[in-house]
Amino acid sequence: MLVTEVRKAVIPAAGLGTRFLPATKAMPKEMLPLIDRPVIQYVVEEAVASGIDDLIIITGRGKRAIEDYFDDSPELEMHLREHHKSETLKMVQEISSLVDIHYIRQKEPRGLGDAILRAEKHIGDEPFAVLLGDDIIVDTIPCTRQLIEVFGRTQGPVIAVNEIPPEKVGSYGIIQGRPLDPSLYFVEDIVEKPRLEDAPSRIGVMGRYIFTPDIFQCLKEVQPGFGGEIQLTDAIKHLSGRRPVYASFFSGKRYDTGDRLGYVQAIIDFALTHEEIGDEVREYLQLVAGEKLPLTSGTAVNHRKSISRP
Repeated sequence: MLVTEVRKAVIPAAGLGTRFLPATKAMPKEMLPLIDRPVIQYVVEEAVASGIDDLIIITGRGKRAIEDYFDDSPELEMHLREHHKSETLKMVQEISSLVDIHYIRQKEPRGLGDAILRAEKHIGDEPFAVLLGDDIIVDTIPCTRQLIEVFGRTQGPVIAVNEIPPEKVGSYGIIQGRPLDPSLYFVEDIVEKPRLEDAPSRIGVMGRYIFTPDIFQCLKEVQPGFGGEIQLTDAIKHLSGRRPVYASFFSGKRYDTGDRLGYVQAIIDFALTHEEIGDEVREYLQLVAGEKLPLTSGTAVNHRKSISRP
């Protein structure tokens, strides 16, 4: 029986996190905290809020902390119960009961496309969502839910897109598309991280996808591309030669927490809306802005020197 409802999702979280070294030498980049929750929790919560009830996280070596985080913690729960910290206990228990999570290991870092291919046996013949583990998108209607609604109309693969600043084009997959309406495009071509002068447009892929299971065969057929890895963009291009693929603009604010600046922006914005510390953070930022600090990296350089060996 053909399944058209999107009930499963894949979160690739096997990357090495090289942009955050040395911190990610000992912890997954997806576990970097935004105030009091790790990045990946926001991604999992988006999937759950979008109606997903079966979640696959693709991990790699050194990613055990992700599994531990979403697992039960009997010792911690007992400690909280004994000290009558009922609200904190409830919060901890809710984390492990968010959704059914399965873990599949990518044995070597061969790219995003290869990571998604690891989930083929679990997905079977169903359509499924993909949410990148370090992308957070905030909106009243979850971005994945928005794409699922588009999939319901088109019955074809859908990728989330947005307009990219010229200086960022070389960091994204860029589509060439034919507009079907102001927010929906028919994908005619897609290129991974092109130079600005070679880019077919400035419409970039934003880390949220709805795929039909035939994407797996395309992932098997494509050759290693940019960086010697199995590129998802190459598989999407291959898929678009077989069936219509759509690109949908979405509402919401996106944070690329795999980028240092994007991570800091997310911390600031999430802190400003935090119910316990938001007002104090706002006052502090106003104080810092009033001091008109110089735009220099000298402070960071001096700090690094202070922790270096003599």
